[in-house]
Amino acid sequence: MLTYVIQKQFKPNFLWLNLFYFIFFLFIYTLIDSFNMSYETMAIEFGVGLVVTNITLNLVMAFISMVMLGLTSAQFELSGKESNGSNLSIASVFFGILTYGCTPCVIAFFAAIGISFSVIALPLAGLPYKFISLAILALGLLWVIRSIQKTVCKVQ
Repeated sequence: MLTYVIQKQFKPNFLWLNLFYFIFFLFIYTLIDSFNMSYETMAIEFGVGLVVTNITLNLVMAFISMVMLGLTSAQFELSGKESNGSNLSIASVFFGILTYGCTPCVIAFFAAIGISFSVIALPLAGLPYKFISLAILALGLLWVIRSIQKTVCKVQ
């Protein structure tokens, strides 16, 4: 099943869909970075290396998110069943919003739902949290691949 799902990724409609997924997630991850601080400020405060690392991680995370959603879409089309692992890309975005967001926004959000503590200072402009998001995405990708390997095609 995994072979068929991967082959579907190279069909024109999936190429366009995957391009959309990649651009969408790259936009989201870049937007989350900008909530924390601009790349210009980050370069001045922490150096250009951190900016390059953040942008590279954004590209990798957007690619993994795209692959997960593309594989899940193809799996659904072939079998009629969707993998729950693709939901971890959304969990990663939600995690990023809560940790990369400006401190007053996050504190206000947590206070609104009854939690009275929050992340006050993010070391290295939130880089450790980005690595946690990357780990969540990697786990989701492994989950999706495992789910696809166990899926059988629907009877036509």
